[in-house]
Amino acid sequence: MSDIANKKECIVEKSLENAMTYSEYRTLAKAIAQKNTTSENDNLAQYNILNDRRMHRLDKTLKVPTELAEKAKSFSGNHTWLVITESWCGDAAHALPMINKIAELNTGVDLKIVERDKHEDLMNAFLTNGNKSIPKLIAFNNDTQEIIADWGPRPLSAAKLVAEFKEQNGALTPQFKQDLQMWYNKNKGVSIAVDLVQLLN
Repeated sequence: MSDIANKKECIVEKSLENAMTYSEYRTLAKAIAQKNTTSENDNLAQYNILNDRRMHRLDKTLKVPTELAEKAKSFSGNHTWLVITESWCGDAAHALPMINKIAELNTGVDLKIVERDKHEDLMNAFLTNGNKSIPKLIAFNNDTQEIIADWGPRPLSAAKLVAEFKEQNGALTPQFKQDLQMWYNKNKGVSIAVDLVQLLN
């Protein structure tokens, strides 16, 4: 194992010491929304409120497609999925409910969550193109104490749309961000589920 990989795994193990369950995170996100505050910037309070409502809806309505659910149930490993997130993040609000539903299908997947801004070392170890993009899921093998893979901040199909738009326009526009939210709504978490089940195989 390389020194870099070993360092990352040590950071993951330390971060897991004070990680939350999904239920605990939802309680925290709801409290943040109710207080109309945010861990990063008070101007983002509206996103906390919107995302809490979004996650509440998705927790109730999202369904894992049958074929993907069967594959998730057949997983025979012992993994922890550690997710770095913040309550103001729109991508995370769409992803976390499906991440939780996949994890609930198999006792061999233990979902844990930490806040990005309270775990700087962890976030810096899992940057996306040099950016602190969230959500970021780290798949950790509890038996071998090794990082298997990481995922995020978006499903591969959405990431492709974002990359193509940035290449053509230089940066994401407010209109594109709205269009991306519509894409998530229409996709109903299927692309996220596809990516996550692949992590288990």
